[in-house]
Amino acid sequence: MSDWASTVSDPPLSPTWAPGAFAGAQALRAHVREEASPTRERTGLALSSPFPQSLPPPPLPPPPAAGSLTRWAVAPETLLSSLCPLLGGGTAMSGGEQKPKRYYVGVDVGTGSVRAALVDQSGVLLAFADHPIEKWEPQFNHHEQSSEDIWAACCVVTKKVVQGIDLNQIRGLGFDATCSLVVLDKQFHPLPVNHEGDSCRNVIMWLDHRAVSQVNRINETKHSVLQYVGGVMSVEMQAPKLLWLKENLRETCWDKAGHFFDLPDFLSWKATGVTARSLCSLVCKWTYSAEKGWDDSFWKMVGLEDFVADNYSKIGVIGADVRGHGLVCEGQPVTSRLAVICGTSSCHMGISKDPIFVPGVWGPYFSAMVPGFWLNEGGQSVTGKLIDHMVQGHAAFPELQAKATARCQSIYAYLNSHLDLIKKAQPVGFLTVDLHVWPDFHGNRSPLADLTLKGMVTGLTLSQDLDDLAILYLATVQAIALGTRFIIEAMEAAGHSISTLFLCGGLSKNPLFVQMHADITGMPVVLSQEVESVLVGAAILGACASGDFASVQEAMAKMSKVGKVVFPRQQDKKYYDKKYQVFLKLVEHQMEYLAIMNDD
Repeated sequence: MSDWASTVSDPPLSPTWAPGAFAGAQALRAHVREEASPTRERTGLALSSPFPQSLPPPPLPPPPAAGSLTRWAVAPETLLSSLCPLLGGGTAMSGGEQKPKRYYVGVDVGTGSVRAALVDQSGVLLAFADHPIEKWEPQFNHHEQSSEDIWAACCVVTKKVVQGIDLNQIRGLGFDATCSLVVLDKQFHPLPVNHEGDSCRNVIMWLDHRAVSQVNRINETKHSVLQYVGGVMSVEMQAPKLLWLKENLRETCWDKAGHFFDLPDFLSWKATGVTARSLCSLVCKWTYSAEKGWDDSFWKMVGLEDFVADNYSKIGVIGADVRGHGLVCEGQPVTSRLAVICGTSSCHMGISKDPIFVPGVWGPYFSAMVPGFWLNEGGQSVTGKLIDHMVQGHAAFPELQAKATARCQSIYAYLNSHLDLIKKAQPVGFLTVDLHVWPDFHGNRSPLADLTLKGMVTGLTLSQDLDDLAILYLATVQAIALGTRFIIEAMEAAGHSISTLFLCGGLSKNPLFVQMHADITGMPVVLSQEVESVLVGAAILGACASGDFASVQEAMAKMSKVGKVVFPRQQDKKYYDKKYQVFLKLVEHQMEYLAIMNDD
């Protein structure tokens, strides 16, 4: 077997483009058995072997023919030599020793940390490590990171999880990451994305909202590609950020740039030396079409004709078995399921056999997550970050910290238990009968697609004690779940049919968050057997790329399992229907207030 193997598939792509194995949305991939493969706030490229930058990558095969999609996989014999510098602590067995176990490494780059896991061929998580990464906010709505700091953290956690493991048994590595923008020069050195000229800060984070003017002008064009992002492009996508760089950092960044990467594609390049982009990244955040390729007229119309002139060389010349749990989706197609990846922000991933255009919801994207299916992606710009903001900004937060520490609990475990104490005989959710929150403190991503919207709280009193903090925390969690219901209703009104939620990510570990989503949407919530399901999802990509499984679907069937199903409490439905009516009134009133203040 040669060092490189390629597989050709149908979608007509640019001849200079070689995307890797499908990249990744964790929940559908981690929970759905029939047909699945990857995407968003966390998307990634899975390759069967990392090639650190200190080592030359193996020779590349000839470029693929026009109209082909090529996936690169590294032969197992090359894997051993390339893993050693990156994985450090592993051991290499002699050729005569054989072990049946096969392992895969999943690496998840979040907003504030990098995590890695070692996963076996049955999907069992055997080792876990995490490491913080730096964030900068030099001015309001400017959020930056360092690609070198992120890569260093990836190396740290990967070495930890493979400590003592025979490297012959590590068959594949998968990445997922936030959709942040990495900027490098022609020699692959970092370039500054800031006015201070600090080239260490060369990543514009996904939640950065500096390009408001640029995205407004892009949306004013009414170009046809916008119908595939819900009719309105988000400031969090890459085109407005690229235009901001061109207009604001022409000399220090734009003119020197040689490569613009989505973060997951940057990681696969660092690991292999191959600049191939993932189809998922380019379709979901860069306006690429899996059917038609790049649309030259869009880039020219918005003022980024530079990419057309250089043939796009700088930006990408390219489940578990749910039976036996009493779920409505049993026996129904995968299109009846909505994956919710919930961490700092939340993403809502739904698929369909035919394209469905949902106003304010990104997509439809063809084959971006499940091959042959169309993806719609709703989202909430701040969820975990909003909960932190509300809790940490309360006057009783120091008391909460002290009491949680004394009990050796997290602050959220303590708040959940405190809510149980003060609810008395009523259901815990009823504590917010007089307190309501509109959660768009960082604008609305879906389904209103309005970044100017603000957060709202109604029902405040002069109380500042721990009870008050706990109830505000509860109202915030409910507001996020009500926002999910708002997105689901928009998707269903456009033609989706959703019956079950599949949750993963950090917030899915919070039982209150999960129960509120079940109660407020009226749908069962499925959780993975492995708590770190996002990491298992990344490892599944590595397993698929290794060649040990014929497809992502087969790897999912073998490596992912349902852990728990949380059903809605139907007796509380009337209460949450009322909360939802108030929720919708909040944004309606905010629009009215804006109209009053803008009235001449």
